[in-house]
Amino acid sequence: METWQDKLESVEERYRQLEAMLADPEVIARGAWQEVARERARLEPLVEKYRAYRRVQKERAGLHELLRTESDPELRQLAESELEELERREEELDREIRILLLPRDPNDERNVVMEIRAGTGGEEAALFAADLYRMYTRYAEARGWRTEMLSANPTDLGGFKEVVFAVEGSGAYSRLKYESGVHRVQRVPVTEAGGRIHTSTATVAVLPEAEEVDVDIAPDDLHIDTFCAGGPGGQHVNKTESAVRITHKPTGITVICQDERSQHKNREKAMRVLRARLKEFYRQQQEEAVDEERRAQVGTGERSERIRTYNFPQGRVSDHRIGLTLYRLGAILEGDLDEIIDALIAHYQAERLRGEETAPRAVAGR
Repeated sequence: METWQDKLESVEERYRQLEAMLADPEVIARGAWQEVARERARLEPLVEKYRAYRRVQKERAGLHELLRTESDPELRQLAESELEELERREEELDREIRILLLPRDPNDERNVVMEIRAGTGGEEAALFAADLYRMYTRYAEARGWRTEMLSANPTDLGGFKEVVFAVEGSGAYSRLKYESGVHRVQRVPVTEAGGRIHTSTATVAVLPEAEEVDVDIAPDDLHIDTFCAGGPGGQHVNKTESAVRITHKPTGITVICQDERSQHKNREKAMRVLRARLKEFYRQQQEEAVDEERRAQVGTGERSERIRTYNFPQGRVSDHRIGLTLYRLGAILEGDLDEIIDALIAHYQAERLRGEETAPRAVAGR
């Protein structure tokens, strides 16, 4: 049976092979360079941690030998201090390696389709939905990702009853998947003349974008309507039937897209959203918890169901799942989300590790 040590040695050997392949002209000539480079990049964090772990073990063994033979009190005290630090670092590396060895979410490298909907709070909830849309697009821009509006239902004051958009970039789903849920805002609305603080909500759903091969959609299962679009800033759309409504008859899932002048482009965007929603639908169905899981992700939009609160009077953002509060609301709404997302990833990784109570340690021979 392969031990953890064997697995790590195998990973390192594969990493060395990939490095050699990247220097091989034949690999470049075959056009396989990018695929090899991607695999190498995926293995690199684990290999680096494992190599650091072995260096620490070697240094620790040397200090143990020094303590066994050294009689000078000052040298022994120095060695004991260094040994304590090495043992702390060894434990840290062991945990990091075990996290990297956890099974990967197969969707982590996918692009995402994000859906933001106004919840409780009327026009103020729609304005908050627009703030969240701006926050995520700014975050995507900072990471070098591309965003594309797929569908929107704007309000007269600049908010959104619903906005659906794609985020395209390496690891987009791995970073954004924990944003699903109900987001709550506490502030004085622009529509409130009395200056009273109101609480409103918006729901966020993050779906891994599905490829055509992921979801089998039979043409006969689709009912497609075209109609004249309308709404703010779109007088031209009332002249032609450019808007598209696609209904997937077996599931009842309906997608409407009317933002483009071209019916063809609207249909293409609607199909992207439909594939993502169907992928999520079937995934939940396989887990025998379709309705329950959907409610767990986005809730009903009620004020009490929230994962995060954005409090304007105090300038704070609180993520209620991990008890994290940051007093830099402005920067976060400008897309500075990494501190929150990093904390969420660390939290859920720790939860997964705790769930593996019977799993052996990452590295044998401790």
